[in-house]
Amino acid sequence: MSDISLDAAEEIIAAAHQRARALGKAVSVAVVDAGGFPVAIRRPDGARPLTPDIARAKAYTAAVMQRPGRMLRKWQESQPVFFSQLSQLPGAAMPIMATEGSVTIKRHGEIIGGLGIAGGTAEEDQQIADEVLTALGYELEFAAWGVAGTPTADTDKGA
Repeated sequence: MSDISLDAAEEIIAAAHQRARALGKAVSVAVVDAGGFPVAIRRPDGARPLTPDIARAKAYTAAVMQRPGRMLRKWQESQPVFFSQLSQLPGAAMPIMATEGSVTIKRHGEIIGGLGIAGGTAEEDQQIADEVLTALGYELEFAAWGVAGTPTADTDKGA
């Protein structure tokens, strides 16, 4: 299993901050490796104090669940007790957050990390993540669980 490098994480963070500034937002950005361990987290001037922790939890979710947060929502809605217990497992380092701005980082078909963005609206956080990862050549397609074959866009909210 490959993990995202510090240089790649810094590139993603710089691009996300640039995109957020264009939207007039101060967002915190976190990048974790495939195991959910932090590689880099940045909170710019003006970002709210809790946003680095929220961004890290979003990145952690995307990495360890191996799907973007918004793909997890249907599962969370259908099995809320099970889903809430995931964060309580002995190996869980962070809460599991099924939300926008939580995006799995994938390149050449391999999951190499997770990206979390926090500080804008849910839609803005997701927009920044999608635009940055697309511009930098990462993949945003993921197969739904239990479905063999072709991947679906992460806008498929099935789990």
